[in-house]
Amino acid sequence: MGPINVNRRDVLRRTAAAGLLAVPGVGALSSCASGGGSGEDKAEKGTKSAKNPLGVKEDAALAVYIFNGGYKDKYAQFVTDKYQKAYPRSKAVQKKTEKIATQLQPKIVRGNPSADVINNSGADDMNIGKLVANKQVADFTEMLDAPSWDDPKVTVRDSLYPAMQPMGAFGTKGCYQLNIAMTVYGNWYSRRMLEETLESQYPKTWDEMVEVCKKAKAKGVHGWSYPGGHPRYMLFSMYAMFAQAGGRQVVEAMDYLEPNAWKHDAVKSVFEAFEELVAKKYVLTGFDGPQGHTEMQTAWTKGKCVFVPNGSWVENEAKDTTPQGFGMTVGATPSLSKSDALPFGTLYAPPGEPFIVPAKAANVQGGLEWMRMMYSKEASVNLFKETGGIPALKGAIDGLSLPPGTDSAQKAITAAGDNIVIPFFKEWYSELFDEDFNKVMGRFMMGDLSAKQAVDEMQKASDRVAGDPDITKVEKV
Repeated sequence: MGPINVNRRDVLRRTAAAGLLAVPGVGALSSCASGGGSGEDKAEKGTKSAKNPLGVKEDAALAVYIFNGGYKDKYAQFVTDKYQKAYPRSKAVQKKTEKIATQLQPKIVRGNPSADVINNSGADDMNIGKLVANKQVADFTEMLDAPSWDDPKVTVRDSLYPAMQPMGAFGTKGCYQLNIAMTVYGNWYSRRMLEETLESQYPKTWDEMVEVCKKAKAKGVHGWSYPGGHPRYMLFSMYAMFAQAGGRQVVEAMDYLEPNAWKHDAVKSVFEAFEELVAKKYVLTGFDGPQGHTEMQTAWTKGKCVFVPNGSWVENEAKDTTPQGFGMTVGATPSLSKSDALPFGTLYAPPGEPFIVPAKAANVQGGLEWMRMMYSKEASVNLFKETGGIPALKGAIDGLSLPPGTDSAQKAITAAGDNIVIPFFKEWYSELFDEDFNKVMGRFMMGDLSAKQAVDEMQKASDRVAGDPDITKVEKV
């Protein structure tokens, strides 16, 4: 497969509609366009009907694999049980693992997948770009064009919030990855700690951020922390700042591996801002093991630091250690200066929790049907109740009482409006993000690299990927 062509501006324009995701009635996207279909499944298809629009073979077994991370797997078991009830002659089995790529990718490569639907998430996720390039994942188009579970007059496509679909298109007429929730990244904090202990408000400028950290240090509390075992988490807080300081073209250059993208003055200024936190010892370090992210979160919920870089899964992942009245809240990107290209409130908020169906799965149609059920109102409300995640189904949680973290995430999205940014390089070149950038951020946050050295190293890593003929590139059109 040659270069994957993506009209970036078209994607960004439409994903900006994510700012409207809390408003019912937003039109669906066409990025995962009609037409296509996997055509590569090995299972014998059943007969299509009003109750079975995808033609699922009703006695075919179904294997579901879920990433055992922040969302756990109960939300998915609800759908698997729903599938079993709908197709009682089937045997629907669900398994969970933290090692998605290790356990599943070799079998996919050999053309004999052991799963029919996979939650491709976590640190050991499979490179979706490679899977698409190698035609190893099925096309969701048939499912998206099918009647939605709750209303046969509305397609699945039209029932979803628009931001859920562009990331799965990869410049093709198909759709090879779908997410089930909206993830809001940013600076997570305790409202009680900030407002009562520190007698402060959330900082809207970086100068205010430094002042809050100074006040925290005077009380024996660190301003920030991050998981030493996964230092790339720091980019969860920095990414929107890149766009805010320099404009969308700055992050677009990163996605397309352009020369000197990471050396842009706006990027360097963001690194310099966090370099100040490191130099002033406002950052609580450690948490270096594979479970460092949960250890960091526990230190945070116990009041040892004010801010942590994280995504909206944290409310569920840290619920066992979060005290009553903590007031878990996500804060958007503080402004660096009055000359910033985008305003305070710019948000990094992409679709989250990706799912795929292997192209050569034993039961492709069953995998597609499982996803159709996942987008039902019943399953979406259950997803929210089990995880606190914002479901992909439009209006699914309207009128429900929201926990503080989810409530703040909804409000942050609404406040951001069109100022939503999404790092596509994280999906397109996951090894670059998970490995190269992870190492650079680790050294930077420990003070072993200056801001200039860090951006130089990030650029070197990007250039290496750009120059590697064995890596399929996503090209701008």
